[in-house]
Amino acid sequence: MSVRSSNDRYGSVAVTIHWLSALLIIVLLGSGFRASGMEDAAAKAEILRVHIPLGIAVLALTMLRILWWLFADKKPNSITMPVWQDHMSRIIHFLFYIVILGMIASGISMMILSSAGPAIFDGSATELLDFWDFKPRLPHGVGARIVLLLFAFHTGAALYHHFVKRDGLIRRMWFV
Repeated sequence: MSVRSSNDRYGSVAVTIHWLSALLIIVLLGSGFRASGMEDAAAKAEILRVHIPLGIAVLALTMLRILWWLFADKKPNSITMPVWQDHMSRIIHFLFYIVILGMIASGISMMILSSAGPAIFDGSATELLDFWDFKPRLPHGVGARIVLLLFAFHTGAALYHHFVKRDGLIRRMWFV
């Protein structure tokens, strides 16, 4: 597998960024939903000690992906599909970038506004402020639900192409 993408498949850098981002986002969604429902500050801080660095890792991967596409690589040609599916694919991918960057911005904003970072990371969190008291909490929660919806569409479409259309779409984004 080549580092760069070819006309018909993604290269190893794009594939690695894609699957690593997907895995981290799944963990972020799980840890975020779990932390949001917790009352115990110490337990919540323990989850956030994982959640926050993973969010920063997704920011780094997302920025790397954008820079990779802008300066180092080109995306493969689209597979043959109806125009409306091609448009939906482009819209969903664009929305992923927007919502992910928005969630990162709202997460950073919550940490800054709440000043919770030191208490979370030094292990002294016996009490955390209610993040709902900070305006970025609403878009962060809404964004998580939008990411779940986008993930469902993205995964559903990929599985449809793989199992129904049998057009090799998933193989283009795998380590083969």
